[in-house]
Amino acid sequence: MGPSPVSSPSVKYQRIVLKLSGEVLRGKSSDPIDSAVLERICTDIKEIHSLGVQVSVVIGGGNIFRGLAGSKRGVDRTTGDYMGMLATVINSLALMDCLEKLGVSTRVQSAIPMEQIAEPFIMRRAMRHLEKGRVVIFAAGTGNPYFSTDTTAALRASELRADIILKATKVDGIYDKDPKKHSDAIRYDQITFVDALRQRLNVMDSTAFSLCLDNNVPILVFDLNTPGAIRRATLGEKIGTLVHS
Repeated sequence: MGPSPVSSPSVKYQRIVLKLSGEVLRGKSSDPIDSAVLERICTDIKEIHSLGVQVSVVIGGGNIFRGLAGSKRGVDRTTGDYMGMLATVINSLALMDCLEKLGVSTRVQSAIPMEQIAEPFIMRRAMRHLEKGRVVIFAAGTGNPYFSTDTTAALRASELRADIILKATKVDGIYDKDPKKHSDAIRYDQITFVDALRQRLNVMDSTAFSLCLDNNVPILVFDLNTPGAIRRATLGEKIGTLVHS
């Protein structure tokens, strides 16, 4: 495949890290990966990729196994975290397979070497893939226990000098208090890192958040289930909550 098409002028972010939770793949079915949900997400990724945006993806593994939840059931935390990292590899391969069936050239890079199924994570190679118009999926977290996939997204975005992290969730942004418990909760259109810290707003875990703060990587939190959400976020339309410096 040739070089990435030139971004259309309406695109606000040229290079993004899309952060997906593993749970989104479950949908409403009991299967860990709902094929209809997977296809919808991949179609949305294809749409922004076709605009010339350089897209990388970090996906969690919570639909299959979550290390923290495992430790509550007696699994050693370190072992549980490695199990969770392997779950992200399964999700990454599912995304790759679906994207390639939609005609999108894709590479999976794993932080834990497994040559048969994924490239090792090499920052310069990842950058080259993006410049050549390939979607890059970062699997197996950071390769270390005790670090979340949020931290992976923050780390990769910092390394790749991404314009933004698009954090796709089940809520339509960041509120001053839990909107499920408080009917008078107020949603922010945007908020600074300092204010989010001061108000102890749960944007990302503290390690991921401080990486974004230190490296000046903005985070857009939005509801993945809003139609066209990923495209609207990439174009800079008013959606979700933007956390910036």
